[in-house]
Amino acid sequence: MIFFMAGTSDARELAIALQKAGYPLLASVVTENAAKILQEAGVPARFGRLDVSAMTALLQELGSTLVVDASHPFAEEAHRTAMAAASECQLPYIRYERSRQNFGNDDLITYVDTYEEAALVAAQKRGSVMLTTGSKTLQIFTEKLLGQPDIRLVARMLPRIDNMQKCAELGMDQKNIIAMQGPFSKGLNEAFYRHYGTTLVITKESGGPGAVDEKVEAALDMGIEVVVIGRPKLDYGLAFSSIEAVLEEVAKRYSS
Repeated sequence: MIFFMAGTSDARELAIALQKAGYPLLASVVTENAAKILQEAGVPARFGRLDVSAMTALLQELGSTLVVDASHPFAEEAHRTAMAAASECQLPYIRYERSRQNFGNDDLITYVDTYEEAALVAAQKRGSVMLTTGSKTLQIFTEKLLGQPDIRLVARMLPRIDNMQKCAELGMDQKNIIAMQGPFSKGLNEAFYRHYGTTLVITKESGGPGAVDEKVEAALDMGIEVVVIGRPKLDYGLAFSSIEAVLEEVAKRYSS
């Protein structure tokens, strides 16, 4: 059985493709809602975070023969956990990751490697900052930007109770919270920017369909500066950026 770590819409497509090719798998995701979406698509799924020991035990319990990590590009902890658990169980590890995006050398774009760097850039530029990096790292930005003169921090994230609780704990004013499920069209992004008077957008180089492109394209067309946070730099070993390539590699391993 393949232990399949999911986390994006294209990961779901890969899971379905593997099943159609005849490979049994169990998908693992963080939230119950994500598991439900996979189950509705006919993919067996479990939810909840796993540390290395818990994942190792689950791999052994399932009799897993392969780990396919198709979790989000920025799920660094999940990647490290999967590689460590696969190594512990002496299982092959395959990383599927969306193709990287290159937005060019537009003068409006600043590239950084970390969330902390992005927060520092925003603190220097000031203005109305639209944060589109989710709730997990929100505190990094609230610590640097909230309460600072001439800075308005607007955060966009999934409409979950725990996210709203975190916003309240960190002192985010509810008028500066956009709680919506994407993807968002270019037109809707433009409407958000106009409504909040956005002067700087902070986003991640996540890639994939309907992800960063519309945010960045809308901002650049409106003359708004953008800070793009690069992906974590990890040595995955065997990694692919297309569903077809993963299917070919899995086929090799199961035919040998």
